[in-house]
Amino acid sequence: MKTVKNILRVKGSKVYSISPDATVYEALNRMADENVGAMLVFEGNNLVGMISERDYSRKTILKGRLSKETAVRDIMTTELVTVHPDDDIEECMELFTDKRVRHLPVIEKGKVVGIVSIGDIVKSIIDYKDFIIEELENYIKGKR
Repeated sequence: MKTVKNILRVKGSKVYSISPDATVYEALNRMADENVGAMLVFEGNNLVGMISERDYSRKTILKGRLSKETAVRDIMTTELVTVHPDDDIEECMELFTDKRVRHLPVIEKGKVVGIVSIGDIVKSIIDYKDFIIEELENYIKGKR
């Protein structure tokens, strides 16, 4: 089975981030511009949280807050579930299910080296299954 490192090799390790002092509105604009559902929150070089569309809907809209007046720090998730590049995809799927998260920052030697989403993992699983099916079809047809 593939590892997080394999996914980052294909996807890339680009991480979108924002300051905890930015407004939620600024964060939403950046997420829309980059077509991502979450961004990591850094204070200087320190990872201090993550803001997601889920945080916005549950902690801004439903609480009657205004996104242009609310700071990212006020709604960001601070208890992050992280993975290591050598973790396998099955472990990630368990975390997504057990912890009810959709994004996992990838940490190696104390540094953020990427982020994987549930969509990245599902795509990787589908690609792997397609590869196996193709290999089996070639074997059956004698095309090795």
